[in-house]
This record gives sequence, C-alpha cells and structure tokens, in this order.
Amino acid sequence: MAPYPRYAIYYAPPAGTALDDFGASLLGYNAWTGKDLAFPEQVTQFAPDWIDVTSDPRKYGFHATLKAPFALAIDRREDELLAACGTFAATPRPLPIITPVVDAISGFVAVVPAEPVSELLRLASDCVTEFDEFRVPLTADDRARRNPDALTPRQRHYLDRWGYPYVLEEFRFHLTLTGRLDAARRAPILAMLRGRFAELHIDRLAIDRIALFRQGDANARFRIIDDWPLCPQHQRGT
Repeated sequence: MAPYPRYAIYYAPPAGTALDDFGASLLGYNAWTGKDLAFPEQVTQFAPDWIDVTSDPRKYGFHATLKAPFALAIDRREDELLAACGTFAATPRPLPIITPVVDAISGFVAVVPAEPVSELLRLASDCVTEFDEFRVPLTADDRARRNPDALTPRQRHYLDRWGYPYVLEEFRFHLTLTGRLDAARRAPILAMLRGRFAELHIDRLAIDRIALFRQGDANARFRIIDDWPLCPQHQRGT
C-alpha cells in the first residue's frame, strides 16, 4: 500500500467558471470545496445510474493529469512541494491553447483537445520530470496494480522510471467525465455530453495554471489545496 497523503499536479479550471461548474456538477463533487454536488436533473433522467457511471472520476475531482498521484519522498515536505509549484508556475513558458471537444478516450468520455498542441505536451513533460524528485518510488504492489503485462514496453519503462505509464510520448490530455463504458453504453452518453458541452460555447481554452491536489488517505477524495497561474513567456523581463 502506498503511503499517504498522496499529491497530484493537475490542470483544473478556475473555481466558478463555466467549465468548472460543468465538470463538477457532472461528477457530483467540487474539488475546490470538497463538497458533494447534486447531479443535473436532465442527466439523471437520461442515465438513472449516473452515480455509478461517474464513480471512478469522482474520487479525483474534475481535472486533467499533468503529474499523476504520488506520495512524498521521505526527505520532502508538503511546504517544499507548494514552493516548487510556485516556482514552476513563475517560469515563463508558452501557454497551451486548445480547442476543447468532448470525445471518447480509452473507453471513457472526456474533454480533450481537438488536435495535438505541442506546448501542452511540453507542459505535461516538464511537470513529469521537474516534480519527480518529490515522488516516493513505486512499491511492488503499486506497480502490480498498474498491470504492467498489459502495457507496451515503452509504457512499462515509463512506469518504472516516472511512476506512471502515460507520460511523455504516451501523454493524452483529458478532463475526465465518466468511467469506462462499453461501446453500446458509451455512444448515447457521448452524444448527450457533447450536447451539454456545446451549450457552454467554449471554443478556446488556455491551459494557463496548475493545481496541487491532495488525498489524505485511501478512502478520501482528492481536494485542491492551491493553484498557480502560469507565467506566459511573452512576460519575460516585465
């Protein structure tokens, strides 16, 4: 069993924005406040088992992974991680801009970029590598839970090196909305969520911040403990 607490560095939309409200209400959980939310009535009418459809992502809150959950190395403290997040965010960099769409990815439904964005891949890679000194190595049990035999050789290498298989070239940005669904069930839910997302009229989304999430124990949900706007590269020297 991994030690606790665990931390994760995610992108999370700013609290109270249309995208934040959209995702949090669908998951039934607000990671900013730690409070449960009522599901939209139209959604539960469409899928009466919506609480089960969203049970997996609800634990993590509405987010996109940049640095997957990890326990702190024994010589590191939470205040040091918070300071490192601030330093990382203050480093000027090109801010990724995506065209967000709702689509299926690996069996679940999520908000994803309509097309690859190189600045986003770089941001995620930087998070993986620059914060790795804070991560306690995977235990044998933790590694086994990732089912390494089902991974590609490169994914297994990344699991062993970075503690998570879907990093660097394997990274796919996504703000998860459901758990895994079989194809027959996924198709109507995907159509429904696309319709709801279209009502937000979000044609452009800047991935312009990082957030530090914390999970207190194995039964707890992740909560946001702080977030930091990223410094755009064009502000260098200002």
